Amino acid sequence: MISKELVAPKSIAIIGASNDILSPGGNLLKNLIINNYEGNIYVVSENSSSVQGISTYKKIQDIPDTDLAFMAEDNGSIFEDIQILCMKKTCKAIVVFPDKISSAKITEREALIQTRKLCSDFRVTLIGPNSAGIANKNFCGLYTKSSVKKDGNIQIISSSRTIISKITESSGVYGFNIGEVYSLGYSPLTTIEEILEWMDDNWSNNNKAHRVIAIYIERIANSQTMITKCRSLIGKGASIVGVLASPNEVVAALFSKCGIIRAYDVEEMVNIVSILSKGRPNGKNISILTQAGGPAVLLADVLRQNGVNVPTLFFEDYSFGKTSGHLSSLVDANEKNPDIDGTVVIFGEKETSNSSEVSNVIFRKIRQTKKPVYPLFVSESSYEELIKEFHHQGGISFTDEVIFGRALAKVINAPMIKEEGSLPAIDKYLIKRIIDESPNGFMPAFMVQELLDASGINRLGQHVALEEEEAINAAVSIGYPVVLKVLGPLHKTEVDGVSLNITDEHTLVSEYRRMSNIEGVTGFIVQPMIDDHVTELQVSCVREPNFPPLVSCSLGGIFADAMQDISYCLSPISAAEAEQMIQSLKAYPIIKGYREQEGVNEVMFGDIIRRLSALCLAVPEITRIELNPIFGNERDVCVVGARVKIDKN
Repeated sequence: MISKELVAPKSIAIIGASNDILSPGGNLLKNLIINNYEGNIYVVSENSSSVQGISTYKKIQDIPDTDLAFMAEDNGSIFEDIQILCMKKTCKAIVVFPDKISSAKITEREALIQTRKLCSDFRVTLIGPNSAGIANKNFCGLYTKSSVKKDGNIQIISSSRTIISKITESSGVYGFNIGEVYSLGYSPLTTIEEILEWMDDNWSNNNKAHRVIAIYIERIANSQTMITKCRSLIGKGASIVGVLASPNEVVAALFSKCGIIRAYDVEEMVNIVSILSKGRPNGKNISILTQAGGPAVLLADVLRQNGVNVPTLFFEDYSFGKTSGHLSSLVDANEKNPDIDGTVVIFGEKETSNSSEVSNVIFRKIRQTKKPVYPLFVSESSYEELIKEFHHQGGISFTDEVIFGRALAKVINAPMIKEEGSLPAIDKYLIKRIIDESPNGFMPAFMVQELLDASGINRLGQHVALEEEEAINAAVSIGYPVVLKVLGPLHKTEVDGVSLNITDEHTLVSEYRRMSNIEGVTGFIVQPMIDDHVTELQVSCVREPNFPPLVSCSLGGIFADAMQDISYCLSPISAAEAEQMIQSLKAYPIIKGYREQEGVNEVMFGDIIRRLSALCLAVPEITRIELNPIFGNERDVCVVGARVKIDKN
């Protein structure tokens, strides 16, 4: 819950303010004063009667009622102070700077638990401990260096106050304007999802600048809320870039579902933020105008390696007789060229004699042209004054061609949010009956067949045989040639538990008896033999705590693991998302059809992906499903093998 008192307080109390502006309480008070906070400020200090020109209160009990309170220093009794604020001072928002909730009477752990309960009971928004503060157009309640502007279009949400410091420091290097900061720290009550929800519910974009939200997350509290609110914010015109302190696939799938462009470090994040602050290019064709050959070649290489086209690489040297007019005409030409989607202007080592003119040209073009223009200064020292002037006019700039190139490629390649649409219809009543009758653990093979049929998942006809005679009758019913597979072992081929192209009863019986001696065999599957002109595929779904079911697809066999070529998506999966999953695979040329090899029917493959997504969403008892192998060609895509794991607990 985000209270209005957190974002627009009429009064602020600081417990632990100081005349030392290097201390958290001192810097916080300074930021409130120099940023012209218009409400009442109540300063609590036991040692000073006045702090930075403001009269103080000796004890927290003495202050008037307050909307927002900052616990700036650890006085050994933060919990007791929070009790007073909640119970006696009608406080509705508390921000804790120290890295713990201390108490004079109970343990640190118990103090944290009791603080969470107390704030929840009194409907108080708790930020921290270990917060760097809050800042927006109403006030600057940060204890880090202040660089927040009322008309800033960058919003930062972070679990780490170090990340807050790094991003705010970077704003001076790149020129982007920060408008809001929410430093959550270790908050046991307030989550990043709640901040996003508040932003969505209170959306307004009165200035014309493109809104960018930068988030650093250390844990996900509610993935569904994050998906819903991020997609809503993006639909309203925002862009979101994020770093999450976790490398696993479900996180990447979550960011993709949310529409978040994922960065892997702060430097990459601030480059992406700077690019997005002026809007993203509409295509993949980027022109480079440069004074410096080396940096231009490096940038072009990085862009091309990441799937961005560099159709023109134009060299001009403004240090030797060239004027800002040349630059203006080149940018104008790119603006009119339908094959150019954006322009990078690189300035080399030597400072130009007409730096101010060049700065004015670039800034004017950034404002006038519909296509983005990105200035890159590879030597900051040579252009220090020009960069300052350029930033003062509201421009952004970049300093490293390789980091910038990777960030720009990531922005250009980021897929747009796909409409979710409706899932394929499945027989939920029959599926529930099958699940109710299934034991915990791996589902019996005959029930797996029923489950796939109830879900409308196209599968190869097969028979389960627990006796030799049943296998013989199944082969006759199907018609030779057939395939015989063991039930039980996880990797059948590794234990020699698959026999292909059996053409007669004698061979069938011989193989049945041989494989009966394999350890762990509980039965057999008899299937028709498929012709050789198919591509082997696989689709899986796993359930992670606090996330929707995670569906993956890839080539089958050893290729997915060997090539690390697997695409993921969180359920529900739309037709467009299934198509994107398939086409994002490195092996997509094989699926599409390569040389003389017949391709795979992508619509049918996508239907299996979507139906598996619908099944796992409908049945929370399913913890894992593997459809492997799946055989596909242009005429048919069908499941040949499947394993389903159930946990009813």
